[in-house]
Amino acid sequence: MDSEELKKVAQRARFMREAGFALLLASLLLALIIFLPILGVAKKMPLAPAATATSTASGSFADVPIEAKAAIVYDLATGKTLYAKNADAQLPLASLTKLLTMYAAFKELSPTTPIAIPEDATHLSAPHAFKAGQTFRLEDLARITLTASLNDGATAIAEATAAHEERSLSTMLASVATGLGLAQTYAVNGSGLDVNTAVSGGYGSAHDLARLAGALVAEAPSVTLATTRNTAQAVSLEGTAFNVKNTDPIVDNVPNLLLSKTGYTDLAGGNLALVFDAGIGHPIAVVVLGSTEKARFTDGAALVDATLAHFAGVTSL
Repeated sequence: MDSEELKKVAQRARFMREAGFALLLASLLLALIIFLPILGVAKKMPLAPAATATSTASGSFADVPIEAKAAIVYDLATGKTLYAKNADAQLPLASLTKLLTMYAAFKELSPTTPIAIPEDATHLSAPHAFKAGQTFRLEDLARITLTASLNDGATAIAEATAAHEERSLSTMLASVATGLGLAQTYAVNGSGLDVNTAVSGGYGSAHDLARLAGALVAEAPSVTLATTRNTAQAVSLEGTAFNVKNTDPIVDNVPNLLLSKTGYTDLAGGNLALVFDAGIGHPIAVVVLGSTEKARFTDGAALVDATLAHFAGVTSL
């Protein structure tokens, strides 16, 4: 074989090696393209965040009729949303604002802190029950204030908490909302009363309020438990006894209830927040925003029934 033929053989051999290497490289790239996304998904699946407030209505919740503009069923034990309708929409809270007021107070003050009813609180719209200067222990005033949704009691507690912190009332409430990570929640007063025909006393989302209600149950369980009964009682430090009626007519119909709070104003419509135990140590929050004065209760009851059906593994009870 002469030198020219040897050159041709060498060139063909080099070409075959290069082609083989290129084919091997292409195969490796193809394998990476095919298998890396699969591996990536497998790695991410265990780290997926807990479900948040998204529109969902399946299983036992699929046919639940809800008149409210927004609603949520939130599993406080797992951080998962079981049902949601516009659950991140920011809406007027009406007296659900009082949940924020009470949480702020119990985070900052002792349950035995004396709270005096200020003069300005006695001029607020109903429901109200007190005279200026009457004084209560915080836990006693909170108990009847939440149960009967008393605007004068909520204002007294909010003003006392803000004064203790040496902050404005709105700044104090904003700080509490931020501390809980309630991105859609803020309040301009402690009662939730509409400021005027265009501005509500407090705003928030169903998702935020579910988490807030759960936090208050954990912070002040003896107070929230009072809201699950038809009446609540308290005695002022001056010796005056008060007996108030619950604003929620369905407290006897919700099993293992831990908290009930109603809200209604012209701007907000009908609101309702419930926390109940679906099992031992398994609290569930149900929040309804922007319903009607009557339908908030049928909305809430329907969501409670659907939740119980969900945990029972049936479509409906």
